Amino acid sequence: MEKEGAIDHYRIYKLAEDERIVSFDCGDDDLNDFALNEAQPYRKEKLAVTYTLINKEDSSDVGAYFCLLNDRISMTDFDNKTEYNRFRKRFVNAKRTKSYPAEKIGRFAVAKSMKGKNIGSFLLDFIKSFFVIDNKTGCRFLTVDAYADAVPFYLKNGFVPLNDEDKDDDTRLLYFDLNDVSGQ
Repeated sequence: MEKEGAIDHYRIYKLAEDERIVSFDCGDDDLNDFALNEAQPYRKEKLAVTYTLINKEDSSDVGAYFCLLNDRISMTDFDNKTEYNRFRKRFVNAKRTKSYPAEKIGRFAVAKSMKGKNIGSFLLDFIKSFFVIDNKTGCRFLTVDAYADAVPFYLKNGFVPLNDEDKDDDTRLLYFDLNDVSGQ
């Protein structure tokens, strides 16, 4: 299987507070800057935790990274109360609550050397399973503020827009219902 073959020499590793990514290039200056300069301070301040896909034999070879932080889907995220009420119908005996727990994918990037090998979809499947298998946080949704050019990738991987308000913006708020993961 190509997807698995592409990562045979890699493992997913949680970056510690005192660790830095020393070399990474995905072709996007903002995502590169986060990996090289911001991941460690965000971890230290407990704002986000960064995970890397690193070469088992050379830990400086980072094939991809993503960071996770807490989020929520709130009534205010919807265009109107009717849309929110439709969303709320997903829940059995839905309580009257104004928000639902989510985990946000804060940054997500694949190194140029790893592009075209389905690494991004593999990592999204990993993140989904991370919160479905032995869910310790009560997290129901994944969210992402996707760059406009990354929206098709997230849609292909089961994410949907939360509303249409940001459809022409530089980033688009998308979500994934973790109850949609098969084999839970």
